[in-house]
Amino acid sequence: MSVFARFPPRLQQAIVGRLGWSSLRPVQEEAAAALLDGCNAVVLAPTAGGKTEAALFPILAGLIESPAQAVASIYVAPIKALLNNQSHRLDLYTEMVGLRRFVWHGDTPESERRGFLRDPGELLMTTPESLEVMLMSPRVDAAALFADLRVLVIDEVHALAGTDRGAHLMSLIERLARLSRHDLQRVGLSATVGNPEVILCWLGGTSMRPGRVIAPPSEPGRRRLHIVYRPDSTALAAGAAKLAQGVKSLFFCQTRAMTEAFAEQMRRLGSAVMVHHSAISKEERDLAEASFQTGAEACIVCTSTLELGIDVGDLDRVLQAEAPDTVGSFLQRMGRTGRRAGQVVNTTFLCGNTDAVVQAIALVELARDGWVESIVINDRCWPVLIHQLIALSLAQDGIGPDDAWSTLKPVPDFRGIAREEFDRLVDWMLRECSLRLASGRLVVGPTIERAFGRRHFRDLYSVFSSPQSYTVQTSAGRPLGSLNQDFVDRLVDGVSCFLLSGRAWTVLHVAHDDRRVVVDAAPRGKQPSWGGYLPQFLGHTLCQRILEVLTADDDYPYLAGPAREALVARRTELRDILSPVIGGIELDHEEIRWWTFAGGAINATLRHALKYLSDDWTITTDNVLIRLRGPGLEGRTFSDALGTLGQGGFWDNEELWREIAQTLPSYRLSKFQPLMPPWIEREILARYLLDIQGTKAWLARSMRVDYLSPEGPGALARST
Repeated sequence: MSVFARFPPRLQQAIVGRLGWSSLRPVQEEAAAALLDGCNAVVLAPTAGGKTEAALFPILAGLIESPAQAVASIYVAPIKALLNNQSHRLDLYTEMVGLRRFVWHGDTPESERRGFLRDPGELLMTTPESLEVMLMSPRVDAAALFADLRVLVIDEVHALAGTDRGAHLMSLIERLARLSRHDLQRVGLSATVGNPEVILCWLGGTSMRPGRVIAPPSEPGRRRLHIVYRPDSTALAAGAAKLAQGVKSLFFCQTRAMTEAFAEQMRRLGSAVMVHHSAISKEERDLAEASFQTGAEACIVCTSTLELGIDVGDLDRVLQAEAPDTVGSFLQRMGRTGRRAGQVVNTTFLCGNTDAVVQAIALVELARDGWVESIVINDRCWPVLIHQLIALSLAQDGIGPDDAWSTLKPVPDFRGIAREEFDRLVDWMLRECSLRLASGRLVVGPTIERAFGRRHFRDLYSVFSSPQSYTVQTSAGRPLGSLNQDFVDRLVDGVSCFLLSGRAWTVLHVAHDDRRVVVDAAPRGKQPSWGGYLPQFLGHTLCQRILEVLTADDDYPYLAGPAREALVARRTELRDILSPVIGGIELDHEEIRWWTFAGGAINATLRHALKYLSDDWTITTDNVLIRLRGPGLEGRTFSDALGTLGQGGFWDNEELWREIAQTLPSYRLSKFQPLMPPWIEREILARYLLDIQGTKAWLARSMRVDYLSPEGPGALARST
């Protein structure tokens, strides 16, 4: 029997009469059964696969049968644009059964918020940050508003899990759970996640409900995939303009700078182009989305801002400049096409270099194998613990240390933190005047008031920084331009190099007090490092598949002629160097190139370990290669170093890694970093930049083959 029969008659009639549906999709049948049975759930289905209805229909059924006193359900989205995009659909679904929904985010007028608080609807649509506003605001009676809260739906849950914003959301959910008289039901929606069981456990938190993963098999649709190679940006833009002519398309780029450059070149070629990225005004982004929804035949050149499930209508084609960093991102972008019956998934990679061609092949082949990245939950999320400690002290006019701990310890993202460590943090914040004790309760101190007290602590509603501008000037005081704070936060004094006004600059000093970046012209030949941002590491599995592509003889039917030729040339270039699984090593005059294909985090960890063994070596890394230079560097000294790295005891030396952690560049990973004690700051830097366990596992596997044996497949090859 269909689960449809379990819906109240009012909902059945609305689905048939108002929507014209004759049946539910498999994902909607399975999800409705699980949710009506009272389970928590993670619901997986392709973009436009019916996930929203799968979650909402059983929620509406429950509200019809048991009317709510105030807010009974919350729909959380990671971005405001997705809320706005879904609001019309959810308005229809609630209105057709006599219920109401309300959208609350940063752009919602104050008058509408006051009206909602006087007479709240049953379904609240919001973001994590706006939930924090409601819980912190003295004008919101959160205890009354959420006393009858029953269920939370988190859309695009993969975009939040394992991040600071995800930890923030889980903290808010646990605070809401203490206000509600129900065991909150939690539902996560996603199109792409490699480990849904882990996400389900994370999402469950303190809930005692059983959990289910809903992932019915989907019918494979027709796909058109192409990888094009054009080693000239003008030719690449011309190719994009030709492909976008007369159709609706999204052109994804990896950076805002690349987005602007391609959009400008395509406009010169007569293309109807709009631009969509985080630095574009809301009005311009809304215009681009609205234009697509009305059927305009144009191309939106965008970053990941259009990767999530915002409905921009029926797309004809997705274009991708170079290659994204993850299989999940590739699948999300590819899934923007072929969303309606009879349509074909149509995606073209436009690659300007051979490495991008190989990376695109690796992404496609991993996706064909059904592999997607797993999400790693960080159970020692210190930045959000600090943020929540401050938020609790503000929301409740102070909070006792024991009450704060009892509120925060159940959050999955804090479960790896012991009470003794929490107390040590609180003691530090008291000594630094971030907090102070008043009648046994923790309240904010002058340090936090100076840093975050502006506009009634508005900057504490989110765990990310609101963009602000920094001026850039030379050491002689000559102004050069400006940079956004999210760019500046990741610059390192004396290390980072970035482009501005067509020239490369080395960072001398970042003065946060008066928002200045002091620079000098970069030495000739010095390349900009990561564009000033944190290194964007490729994962181990993706890099291993890149190695497999390079060492195999397979042909790929989706390669255009020049892309196939580029792959053959790259394979030929590396044929005598690389071997499957282990990569290879090249020896040149006082230089060694170690082709690990281990991924960015493992290579960075190996770099720090090798630097510890010999401070005389200059070592640089990327995702596939470690390059060592130094006087007298030869095969034997490197062989000895590898022998040391192969010893398990080397990696188990905690004192060694504490010492290495102290040498890590002081990237600003969180706006709460200035409030952290040194031992916590070193830990979060090490967690981001190092992967000790992954490195040990990779070495244990790769060292089974003697890299330096003249007969072995990994033998040293002298470069020519």
